[in-house]
Amino acid sequence: MRIVVVGTGYVGLSNAVILAQHHDVVAVDIDAAKVASINRRRSPVEDPELEDYLAHAGLSLTATTDAPAAYQGADLIVVATPTDYDDAADFFNTCSVESAVADALVVNPAATIVIKSTVPVGFTQRMRERHRGATIVFSPEFLREGRALYDNLHPSRIVVGDRGAAGRRFAELLLEGTVDHDAPVLLTDPTEAEAIKLFSNTYLALRVAYFNELDTYAATRGLDTAQIIEGVGLDPRIGSHYNNPSFGYGGYCLPKDTKQLLANYSEVPQNLIAAVVDANRTRKDFIADDILRRDPGVVGIYRLTMKTGSDNFRASSVQGVMKRIKAKGIPVIVFEPYLDRDEFFGSPVVRDLDEFKRRADLIVSNRLVDELRDVADKVYTRDIYQRD
Repeated sequence: MRIVVVGTGYVGLSNAVILAQHHDVVAVDIDAAKVASINRRRSPVEDPELEDYLAHAGLSLTATTDAPAAYQGADLIVVATPTDYDDAADFFNTCSVESAVADALVVNPAATIVIKSTVPVGFTQRMRERHRGATIVFSPEFLREGRALYDNLHPSRIVVGDRGAAGRRFAELLLEGTVDHDAPVLLTDPTEAEAIKLFSNTYLALRVAYFNELDTYAATRGLDTAQIIEGVGLDPRIGSHYNNPSFGYGGYCLPKDTKQLLANYSEVPQNLIAAVVDANRTRKDFIADDILRRDPGVVGIYRLTMKTGSDNFRASSVQGVMKRIKAKGIPVIVFEPYLDRDEFFGSPVVRDLDEFKRRADLIVSNRLVDELRDVADKVYTRDIYQRD
């Protein structure tokens, strides 16, 4: 089968690799540097499995910036372009997805289009109505940045928003690329599949917010957070997973997905979804205030990324903490190896770790990593379990 994947971020590239194990795949991106990297068999994103598979798996994969040429003759076109939530307009910006779908169908109206980007509930149905006669499917992605290919090789589940032949065929393609071939498969209608994605991520955000509020309570009352979490987690209905306090949920998916789900509730009674979004703001307020109570001269932000193995710091919660600290007039410096500029929102970027440690009176780190243990006495973190 000839397959095109549009977009080479974590979602697009991991899907391209999964499919290229058994089929001819062309990855399309407007970024020529990413395309060149993939063609050299180097991953443009930090992900150990992606790096390994690109280098050693013998994939039938090429990359190009020429989308129209790639679309010609393709049986399947997977759209995995970015969608960002626009806070001012209160909606998901799906322009890149809409454009990719329209352009692909102009060149190849017979191809099956699979949308992998996260979209609002009802989006796929609107695309079907706009492009009458086209086969358009939605399939949500459940992956972690930095472990995207691993999560596609060992999926918790495969969900495809089409209960017909096209949906079954795409599910089979994904299952074919997995390691164990036994992941549960769920075929649904497209709108339900879109809701599955948003509700899944909102539940994860809720769990993060819950244990963060537990930690806020414990810290404010002078209690031992770890003891409380251990006792709560012994209930098998709750469990001892995904419970490590942090500065708030962040990354590319959870902030925008929770806000999009909240927007979808505009005419539906709710309290909980709004509370999850509000809780994340409150947590960052608490973290910033807790740091300021220590009266630091210079605050060092260790890494803008929030997830181990990820090079993506879009919407990371530490940025919200950083902005709150700077608003109080406290000088802030940043250590972030993936940042290729000398300043980040007006704060100096220090690339030498030893210099960073010397200059910062207090180092803010979401997790207590090994390279900070020599200065652990001046590290501020809410990390208990050194994981998640």
